[in-house]
Amino acid sequence: MNNQISLEEAIKTAIEYEKKVRDVYINAIKNVPEDIGKKIFKVLADEEQHHIDYLNRRLEEFQKDGKIQFEVLKTVIPSKTQIENDIHNIETKVKIGDNRVEEELLRQAFEAELETKTYYENLVNKLKDDEKALFSRFLEIEEAHGAIVQAEIDSITKMGFWFDIMEFDLEAG
Repeated sequence: MNNQISLEEAIKTAIEYEKKVRDVYINAIKNVPEDIGKKIFKVLADEEQHHIDYLNRRLEEFQKDGKIQFEVLKTVIPSKTQIENDIHNIETKVKIGDNRVEEELLRQAFEAELETKTYYENLVNKLKDDEKALFSRFLEIEEAHGAIVQAEIDSITKMGFWFDIMEFDLEAG
């Protein structure tokens, strides 16, 4: 990433990363056979669409006035720390049958979240202090998304269970 990246270009690129992640979740909704998986992917797809909408509003403001209003970016996903602390409290449901489809979709989602998180880390490290605020919150949220996806992968591959992510307090954050 160029050290001289403009805020406008950073926002445009962030929108593309968010669209990519959203599309991974939309594809997963279509292809996962379990209702519980569809719910998880739907929550995450909706969250990513919210990010796209938020970033588009910031981009429009910047293109109009050369300034951005830093509104609080809300999330229905708890923090990465909260997810890790709550994993042992999640009620599990036995997933009968083959988990390969879910596992592959989750791995695709994790990879997309990791790429997006890495992009935000780079922005936070390279942008001017007054421009970092926009992307610092995205970094926190993408870390939480990655933690949820990783918990799902772990639950399938290590224990043979498909966690019901809705057991997390989705009002946190």
